[in-house]
Amino acid sequence: MPLNAIRLSLFALITGCVALSAQTVDTLDPVLKARIDRIAAQVLEQTSVPSASVAVVQHGKLVYTHAYGNARLATDNVSAIPATPDMRYSIGSISKQFTATAILLLQEGGKLSLDDAVGKYIPGLTRGNEVTIRQILSHTSGYQDYWPEDYVMTPMLQPESAQQIIDTWAKKPLDFEPGTQWQYSNTNFVIAGRIVETITGAPLMDLLVSRIFRPLGMKSVWNSDEAKLTSVDATAYCRNALGPLRVAPKEGRGWMFAAGELAMTAHDLALWDESLIAQSILKPESYKQMFTEIKLKDGKGTHYGLGVEVRDRNGHRSIEHSGEVSGFVSDNEVFVDDGVAVAVLTNQMAVNAASAIAGLATPVVLGAPLAAPEQQAIDVYHGLQRGRIDRTLLAPNLSDYFTPEAVADFQQSLAPLGEPLLFRQMREELRGGMTFREFQIVYPGKRLELTTYTYPDGKLEQYLIAPAE
Repeated sequence: MPLNAIRLSLFALITGCVALSAQTVDTLDPVLKARIDRIAAQVLEQTSVPSASVAVVQHGKLVYTHAYGNARLATDNVSAIPATPDMRYSIGSISKQFTATAILLLQEGGKLSLDDAVGKYIPGLTRGNEVTIRQILSHTSGYQDYWPEDYVMTPMLQPESAQQIIDTWAKKPLDFEPGTQWQYSNTNFVIAGRIVETITGAPLMDLLVSRIFRPLGMKSVWNSDEAKLTSVDATAYCRNALGPLRVAPKEGRGWMFAAGELAMTAHDLALWDESLIAQSILKPESYKQMFTEIKLKDGKGTHYGLGVEVRDRNGHRSIEHSGEVSGFVSDNEVFVDDGVAVAVLTNQMAVNAASAIAGLATPVVLGAPLAAPEQQAIDVYHGLQRGRIDRTLLAPNLSDYFTPEAVADFQQSLAPLGEPLLFRQMREELRGGMTFREFQIVYPGKRLELTTYTYPDGKLEQYLIAPAE
């Protein structure tokens, strides 16, 4: 057996990948489950992406896994295979947070410091005595990205080593002065992976297995950089323009190292999300560093920590990341303070179905009460769908606007749409002695924009709906 095959077989044996345990979990409230099912099914219908696998964490615990669509499409000789929660998908750049965690584990063990220069561990890098480990983990180093494209270039079909990637892209002049810009670069995490291996004297995957995957019970994890997924996993697809779905090419071995090498079930990605919420793998100070937005030298924020995006979603702190490799796109959103996470894995390249499902599902799971303006706006919306308007809410001008003809037009155009997938306020500002608000209303394949003006006494001066640009 070739060395690579032996290494892959041992990895599968260590993590339990040979025989997966059942990955189906279903303890979510039926009403919320139905809404998530509707979101996922309709986004797949809208985008024509073959399948999605979804996992939901609520109150810090995995409560729901479900798969939608077909993991493998029908061919002339073989029937389509429905997606199931037991199937693995590549998670792409979500892998970066695992590499960042490996670095933080080494820092906790006194093996390195985030403020060490990368040249201390990897010789020959451009300005390696200036660029720090913190900068490569936060994409503020200046090292050029070796794969910004959303397709597999011809050279990527052949094997490549981490050292070859470093020699080609990390020894060029920097794209910018370290710490002065944020620019996403896979090259950064190849360097980070090699730092881990230099310090430990073992493959990066060994540390990930022993310190993360095994303790968390993540039994499905697969190193897709060593070999493509198996026949019982999701098939990778791509599409040329509006042409038919085709099986996506596999990157050559070595290209995804430390930057996008992992594949797993949504179930096991949710176990990782549980650990982020519980802060169970790293020490609190390490999570603080990982989750803190890196600032540039001029003080501007980057919305990025160490291997993760750091966002504010309507007042809720979100630690998130998306991922893409050939044939797969993923999205993982973790609301660490709320104990909520949504992981979505899909099997078509260069389509935003995963982020659309996650973005629509997370407000459902968060269950945060609507703000008073949102509640009023959606109540008026529901009334108009039934051909009714509560004129006690309206200032004289808006009451005049809503003639019987206008109310009928609202009802006839909005009623067939049914209940929106999402109804949320997007922005607010003062103008003309009133509060202007903009709301987004989302349906499968359709987005509407609602704009309102409200007087200080609460009366509505405007309530207009139009297609979103």
